[in-house]
Amino acid sequence: MTPLLDTHALLWWLSGGSRLSVAAATAIDTAERVLISPISCWEIGMLARVGRIQLDRPIASWIARVFEDRRSGVAHLSPEAAGWAGALDDDRFPGDPADRLIYATALEHRIPLITKDGRLRDYAAAAGDVHVVW
Repeated sequence: MTPLLDTHALLWWLSGGSRLSVAAATAIDTAERVLISPISCWEIGMLARVGRIQLDRPIASWIARVFEDRRSGVAHLSPEAAGWAGALDDDRFPGDPADRLIYATALEHRIPLITKDGRLRDYAAAAGDVHVVW
């Protein structure tokens, strides 16, 4: 299994994993590879800029360090996934553009999404199109 990490799952994994659920930690630990969306890199940069998180180095070198791990790969955002993100049902899907783009990336690549976000988990359960691990 090659999962896609939601932004918070990425941050928690890199900080030692103590905030991950057992299922999420196991999925990451047993994966040959974990994928990271460029949207998560953008979101982490934004969170650091506004002071919601602290990074131990400038964002560019922090991101480079993430991808030094041979198991970390980029989940490229395609035009199709961007279109799907925009077309997700507004009545049932969270409005956060980052969540929409990450979810649509998991959908396009047909890979599990590791997230604690209850809104994403509820949507995935109802839609049946993305396997969510938490």
